[in-house]
Amino acid sequence: QVDRYLYHLRLSDDVLLDVMARFQAEMVKGLGRDTNPTATVKMLPSFVRSLPDGSEKGDFLAVDLGGSQFRAHQVKVFDDGKQSSQLESKFYPTPKEVTQGNGAELFEYVADCLSDFMETKNLKHKKLPLGFTFSFPCKQTKLEEGVLLAWTKHFRVRGVQDTDVVSSLRKALQKHKDIDVDVLALVNDTVGTMMTCGYDDQRCEVGLIIGTGTNACYMEEMRHINLVEGDEGRMCINTEWGAFGDDGALDDLRTEFDRELDLGSLNPGKQFGKLGAQQMLNPRKQPLSPGYFWECCGKHITGNSVDFSWASRTLAVHCGFFTFYLSPSTTSLFLNPCFPKLETFSSYSPKLAGGLITEGDEANHAPEACESLKSLSVPARYAKRLHKVVRRLVPTCDVRFLLSESGSGRGAAVVTAVARRLATQRRRIDATLAPFLLPLDILREVKDKMRAELEYGLKRETQADATVKMLPTYVCGTPDGTEKGKFLALDLGGTNFRVLLVKIKSGRRRSVQMYNKIFAIPLEIMQGTGEELFDHIVQCIADFLEYMGIKGARLPLGFTFSFPCRQASIDKGTLVGWTKGFKATDCEGEDVVDMLREAIRRRNEFDLDIVAVVNDTVGTMMTCGYEDPNCEIGLIAGTGSNVCYMEDMKNIEIVEGNEGKMCINTEWGAFGDNGCIDHIRTKYDREVDEGSLNPGKQRYEKMTSGMYLGEIVRQILIDLTKQGLLFRGHVSESLRKRGIFETKFLSQIESDRLALLQVRRILQQLGLDSTCDDSIIVKEVCGVVSRRAARLCGAGLAAIVEKKRENRGVERLQITVGVDGTLYKLHPHFSRVLRETVKELAPQCDVTFMLSEDGSGKGAALITAVAKRLHNVGQK
Repeated sequence: QVDRYLYHLRLSDDVLLDVMARFQAEMVKGLGRDTNPTATVKMLPSFVRSLPDGSEKGDFLAVDLGGSQFRAHQVKVFDDGKQSSQLESKFYPTPKEVTQGNGAELFEYVADCLSDFMETKNLKHKKLPLGFTFSFPCKQTKLEEGVLLAWTKHFRVRGVQDTDVVSSLRKALQKHKDIDVDVLALVNDTVGTMMTCGYDDQRCEVGLIIGTGTNACYMEEMRHINLVEGDEGRMCINTEWGAFGDDGALDDLRTEFDRELDLGSLNPGKQFGKLGAQQMLNPRKQPLSPGYFWECCGKHITGNSVDFSWASRTLAVHCGFFTFYLSPSTTSLFLNPCFPKLETFSSYSPKLAGGLITEGDEANHAPEACESLKSLSVPARYAKRLHKVVRRLVPTCDVRFLLSESGSGRGAAVVTAVARRLATQRRRIDATLAPFLLPLDILREVKDKMRAELEYGLKRETQADATVKMLPTYVCGTPDGTEKGKFLALDLGGTNFRVLLVKIKSGRRRSVQMYNKIFAIPLEIMQGTGEELFDHIVQCIADFLEYMGIKGARLPLGFTFSFPCRQASIDKGTLVGWTKGFKATDCEGEDVVDMLREAIRRRNEFDLDIVAVVNDTVGTMMTCGYEDPNCEIGLIAGTGSNVCYMEDMKNIEIVEGNEGKMCINTEWGAFGDNGCIDHIRTKYDREVDEGSLNPGKQRYEKMTSGMYLGEIVRQILIDLTKQGLLFRGHVSESLRKRGIFETKFLSQIESDRLALLQVRRILQQLGLDSTCDDSIIVKEVCGVVSRRAARLCGAGLAAIVEKKRENRGVERLQITVGVDGTLYKLHPHFSRVLRETVKELAPQCDVTFMLSEDGSGKGAALITAVAKRLHNVGQK
């Protein structure tokens, strides 16, 4: 007969897995801005954004409202390296006239109790921060603000629902002129439980209460929380999962006993978490007694005990909920013995439910959770069965249980301590990064100064002293579609050197075919002698010609030489100075085309017709100009930074003639070498500059190009670490290594799709042992540095397009910019910020950005083809 009554209370693992799937769907609904209003699981943001890191310290007050007693606490947090704290508490009754009265009386009672506690502890002379544990569903918009959604448990206070409970408490406290308390945090008891355990174990990121009520919270990544603005960092979500099933999702699991209990409760039809709460297990009598079952089902069952399946079933529902935060991993399972009262669990491979569960290779890092069993009368077998069910449902997860001590009191103080630490850290981080946040008026000033430097570089009398050299390229036309033939192209501009064969077809089947081979340039060659460098280049050319079977052909050649050159004609280029790590001797001041011809003669194996020496920026413009005739500007935003554009000959005083146009290679990387932008350079820029191969030169490039951004980030990280704001204040040997933080890591870290765990993995690859909070700060630093680079680059480009508009004498300019470079192509935000900045600073210019396809290779061949075409036209 007993079995017949208990049959429906036994749940299989398949049923539990089905419950998990239902709950996953509710979590997704709860986190969505549009679906949250209809979700039963409200997924309330708590605005708790960080776990304790061990650096918290000081005296804190906490008050705890939500149970049968009101509690006031004094918590001392010690910064002694042991993460120790001291808790002193006093308990006060919560009379029915308070819990069932009006709001003013409730909060005045809380203030009176706190005043009495402070007097008892001789604290009235101190100004102390306070954490307010309020164990009821609240909608928070700030850490210190929360609107009560509904009363639960035995509280039915009038005039409080839909009001900010922190404001109500503050008003009550203001009546006590003899105490000075600053309410910094509103905390749910579940959140407090998690934070208490998080203070002892930083892997604790989930909190669970199973006692008078039931609830769970966990640390969620901001990118998954549509209810709150912002994508960076994390926030604790208070699920309020007790209402799961209020929409009927659990009706098939509810028994007649559950329905009768629900009808007899204070809130019928709500909080179906009653299926597992202690008050439903045994409101008044001994656990699982015959009288209790008579109360539940209206039928008399004789005997003195019953099958323990009832507790197993209640446990199973909670375990089903419990395991929504766990997911398969390759780790082994570890479970400590668990006791009744307050406990916590940890999972080393959690994932969020439903749509938030990522693929296996995107698993989040290991959290922990806190579980309160609140002295259940059910024996310790309850906890043991909890462990067993968790182990069965997620067998590949490691789980550890940890006792929490006064989660609602000590936890509130810990939340307050963390909030104060974060506020202090935030001020110091903001002060460090503030110089990188360039307002619009500063960017306009940069644009105006760039425009002035452009003019200095074009004028005969000022060109010698100009920092922006405005070098004539003698490229006097763009492709018109009639170019054809076979051309060789050389591309020297970085640690790799390319040789290309380019076949150009004209007419209806207009096309460009390319064949290339890449050769490395060893460091000893880059920084050796000029003769060694050009001999190595010719060796690479010989290997390529033999590889392609064209060693006997005398083909026209375009030489992409991506360094500042002063040209006297299209096939003569005198090196002004090395950049990008090259320091080959006996090259500066020499004609690089002559040096290449001499090296070919020394080898004496082949001959080539060197038609043009080309800058990669010009090649980028020509490549895009082949597709779009409106393209008259080329931009490189990669390892280096540069711009070229088609200038009217009448404005180029350093070249004879006034007719037509010529491409000007600005070499704008040297902008600021005269000190005109020193006021926006930070101490980190100066440190990077001083440690570079060319200190005092290319200052603008060092603020905008990929070669230097990672090093700027590294310098900032060192400073923040020395301030104790990162990596536990320890500057590791890895962080001390110059060049370790490559710019590609900025692109990876700033990716919107990258979870914090993956950011931590990148930092670990660099030998940087980081917490999640460290990862958030590193990501912010990367974002600030790359955004400044894009904004500065945009300010310079705005000066160019405005000049083009004035040259044409039009009110509104439409123009295309050909762009190349890894920073523009691969960084997740650089291109967008650049475009937005140009639009802001040059509102009368409609600028289209066009990605270049191999400007330094294909572009060199096209320049050579255009030069040949123009030469032939001139001969005719």
